[in-house]
Amino acid sequence: MGITADEVLAEIGPVQEVLDAHDGVVTVHDTSGGNIMLSLDGGCNGCSSTPMTAMQIFYSLKKLDTVNDVIFINGELPEYMRTFINQKMEKEAAEGGSEEPGEIV
Repeated sequence: MGITADEVLAEIGPVQEVLDAHDGVVTVHDTSGGNIMLSLDGGCNGCSSTPMTAMQIFYSLKKLDTVNDVIFINGELPEYMRTFINQKMEKEAAEGGSEEPGEIV
């Protein structure tokens, strides 16, 4: 069973509070096949913190078994950040998980 757009939005957790405070919006475009396509809109456009926001969202969603990939259609997540998170998750898996699920730091 896949994941719905509503489940994606519910899963971004604490990031949503920050987005709400700055008029940022997560738009879920597609969730088929466990590949989440989304964009950061509203107050996120032109914001220098958008890559860090995308990084936290990517990390939170990739922890879910039903998610294969998270694609930001506006390019908000640079490849080096994606690589960093994937390496962190591989390390966590080898060590038996993280102490704070859903947190990058």
